Amino acid sequence: MALATAAITAALSSLSLRPPGLCLKPLRATLLPSSSSVRARTLPKLAATADIDTTFFDNVDPNDDIPFDPPAPPEGYVAPTSFDELPPESEGEVAAGYEEIYGPAYSGVSVLGNDIYVMDGKVKKASGLIGRKKRDRPNDGFEERVVQVRRVTKVVKGGKKLSFRAIVVVGDKKGQVGVGVGKAKEVVDAIAKSAINARRNIVSVPMTKYLTFPHRCDGDYGAAKVMLRPASPGTGVIAGGAVRIVLEMAGVENALGKQLGSKNALNNARATVAAVQRMRQFRDVARERGIPMEELWL
Repeated sequence: MALATAAITAALSSLSLRPPGLCLKPLRATLLPSSSSVRARTLPKLAATADIDTTFFDNVDPNDDIPFDPPAPPEGYVAPTSFDELPPESEGEVAAGYEEIYGPAYSGVSVLGNDIYVMDGKVKKASGLIGRKKRDRPNDGFEERVVQVRRVTKVVKGGKKLSFRAIVVVGDKKGQVGVGVGKAKEVVDAIAKSAINARRNIVSVPMTKYLTFPHRCDGDYGAAKVMLRPASPGTGVIAGGAVRIVLEMAGVENALGKQLGSKNALNNARATVAAVQRMRQFRDVARERGIPMEELWL
C-alpha cells in the first residue's frame, strides 16, 4: 500500500500546468507601512507662489481633529429674529403676498387692485384637474340645463369619427329662454359650444301675473308636435322631457304640456320654443286693433 502511494505521488509531481519556457519568480512578501508611520509623515509642500501663501498647511495633519473657532461678531451686531418668533401675519398680508407671487385668486377679490379675469399662466395650468380644462360660465344671469348628451359618429374615408353632441337650455327664469346644440370631441367642449349657441337664440315667453301662458297654443318642429295649455295657480308644470326643462328655465310655474309625435329631445325643445313664439299678450293684440283691452271679449 505504501509503495502504491509513493508511485502515485511521484507521477503527480512530474505533471506541470506551466507551459514550457515560462519561469515564475517567487513573490516577495512586502510589508505595508503601519498607520503610525503614515501619520508621522507630513504632507508634501505645495509650490509657493507670489499670490498664494501656503505656509499654513505645511504642518497640518488631515487626520487630526481641528476645532472650529468662528470669528467674533463685530460690535453692535444684532442677530435676526427667528421666523417662529415673528408676530403673526394678518389675512390681508397673506393674501397680498400670495397675489404678488401667483396672481389674483379665483375668489373675485384683488388685494393689490389687479384684474381678476387676467390670470397668470402658472395658475391656469395648476387649476386643471388631471389635464382637463375647467370651463368658466359667464356671469350674465342665465342658468344652464343639459337636456341630452349623445355620442355621434361621422363616417369618413378613413373610418368613423367619434364626437359628442350636447343639447343645452339656458334661461333666466324671468321670461327669457333659449335652446342650443353643439358638437365636439370632448363632452365639456360640446356643452360649452351648445351653451353659446343657446345664448344666441334667446326668445321671450309671454306670461301672465300667475306665471302661466295667456292662451293655449301648439307648435311643431320636424316630426315633433307640442301642445301647451295654461293652468290655474298651484297646478305646477305638468310636462315631461325637454318640454318641462324649457318651461322651467323660462320661469313658467303653472302650465300643461304634452309631446305629440316624435320623441326626439332636440325637436321637442325647438317645437316648444316655436309654440311659445306664437303666443301674444292681450295688451299687444288690443294695441294692434286700436281698442281698449276690456273690449277684446265683447
